[in-house]
Amino acid sequence: MAQLFTRDTQAIFWNNNKTAIQRMLDYDYTIKRDKPSVAAIVAPTSGNKFDKFFYGPDEIMIPLFKNTADAKAAQPQADVLLNFASFRTAYDVTMEALEIGGFSSIMITAEGIPERLARKMNATAREKNVTVIGPATVGGIAPGAFKIANVGGTIENIVNSKLHRAGSCGLVTRSGGLFNELSNIISINADGIAEGVAIGGDRFVGSVFIDNLLRMEENPEVKYMLLLGEVGGTEEYKVIEAVKSGKIKKPIIAWCIGTIAKYYDSGVQFGHAGASANAERETAEAKNKAMAEAGIFVPSSFNDLPNKIAEVYNDLKAKGVIGEIEEPEMNVCPKVRKSKEFICTISDDRGDEATYAGFPISSVATPDTGKGIGDVISLLWFKKQYPKWATEFIETVLKTVADHGPAVSGAHNAKVTARAGKSVVESLVTGLLTIGPRFGGAIDGAAEYFKYADDHKLTPAEFLNHMKKEGVPIPGIGHRIKSLKNPDLRVEGLKKFAAENFPATPLLDYALTVEQLTTSKKENLILNVDGTIGILMVDMWRALGYTEEEINEFISSGTLNAFFIVGRSIGFIGHVLDEKRLAMPMYRHPMDDILYDVQVAEKI
Repeated sequence: MAQLFTRDTQAIFWNNNKTAIQRMLDYDYTIKRDKPSVAAIVAPTSGNKFDKFFYGPDEIMIPLFKNTADAKAAQPQADVLLNFASFRTAYDVTMEALEIGGFSSIMITAEGIPERLARKMNATAREKNVTVIGPATVGGIAPGAFKIANVGGTIENIVNSKLHRAGSCGLVTRSGGLFNELSNIISINADGIAEGVAIGGDRFVGSVFIDNLLRMEENPEVKYMLLLGEVGGTEEYKVIEAVKSGKIKKPIIAWCIGTIAKYYDSGVQFGHAGASANAERETAEAKNKAMAEAGIFVPSSFNDLPNKIAEVYNDLKAKGVIGEIEEPEMNVCPKVRKSKEFICTISDDRGDEATYAGFPISSVATPDTGKGIGDVISLLWFKKQYPKWATEFIETVLKTVADHGPAVSGAHNAKVTARAGKSVVESLVTGLLTIGPRFGGAIDGAAEYFKYADDHKLTPAEFLNHMKKEGVPIPGIGHRIKSLKNPDLRVEGLKKFAAENFPATPLLDYALTVEQLTTSKKENLILNVDGTIGILMVDMWRALGYTEEEINEFISSGTLNAFFIVGRSIGFIGHVLDEKRLAMPMYRHPMDDILYDVQVAEKI
């Protein structure tokens, strides 16, 4: 893999570090990426489904997930994991990601992961050909393509350091703090970096100097490399051997910090866990000398590093290896941005014509489009284009539940309110307010309980016993006047439609086996129209490819009840208009229809 990141690279960010994520998105906007670099966020303790972030002057929503597996399943194209977990959980998060698979690289910011675990983690990553950056790192960057978290600092610093577009240098350091400083030094004395990685300061890191330098050797954007090592360890000697053997042919500038250690009598421990020399060849002075002897460009001191960079860069430019870099156009992030109070993901009234889920209204509204109210519902309720059989079923449901006469509570309330002189809206609302667990709720309940029984592989007898223990009558079973001998033609019509149009009806098939048992006890304990609708809705969603979790969410959120509300509103309005047309007077309930039992009030 010659390039670690590209302009298409997307990451899953583990732990909702909002500042780091926002900096990544600001970078994306600045360099005009086609899509945000953060595809999903794993936030185990959050109850939200998404979080909002700025993308330039506007906002975008990034989905939140409880775990890495769900995030990866939802965003399979995201092949980078940015592990911002604490040192207590970073190992487990990384190992889980390696087990899940599909990640080309994993960055680990935590410092202090136990060394035994770090070695096991790194060995597993190598077996699976996954590049690990860290532990104890700020990450890396492919300028003009992809930036990890806080690398490069603010947008202003990034542009000043020419990290907004690819330069010619491949930068590899242990130190994250000096990574930014070196990026700036390279931008002043050369044309910036083409790729940069801070491998991390812990003793055992995933990808070492040689791993990254060999990759950069194969990256045509990298013309020369800069390695910043430090006292401690022997990884620099692997680079020396690669240069001697010819594996690395591009020029390397290198320096190991920590030469001051020679002025102390005893071993010196610097800031990083790995920055401690335990033998002479691990000292910064010994490694700098060995690299210089191998033909690597080693300055006389860190202060001389800028001159050495300019020397190598100008030589390569004179030879024609490095050409002029054209400065790209950039976006400018606004200094002041205001978060939006409302979110809408179903329709948009901006522009020349309002849209339903991305479709202009005219493309679905007029008769010549061949679209119906079922198509509009599928767009506005589910943000999907349902096939014709599904939209026709939705319309069949609406027609089936539109009215059930004037005696039901909703229609009665609407009629009484209309006769009180109230408007259509007020009268409709009083009818709608009666819809709930006892009126219309059987659709929701049938879907919920029959799906539960089917999901848990309960036999009809076991299902009946389960409902008995719950103390709940089976929703969707039973009718006041209809029976096996006097079937409900609405139910027969729905079953016929499903048989002819649905790919499969497993839940309906199961419900009919339950009906055989219930009607053996009492003839009118049939599958009624509410039950048939709720059950077939589940079969429809299953056939359309929704997951069981998504279907459960539809049920719990009241989606099924919404179909009843829309359909029955047609009937309620009909009754209201009927009262208005007939100019009916104020309604007063007849006294002979009221049982009066009024006792003399007890004196306290």
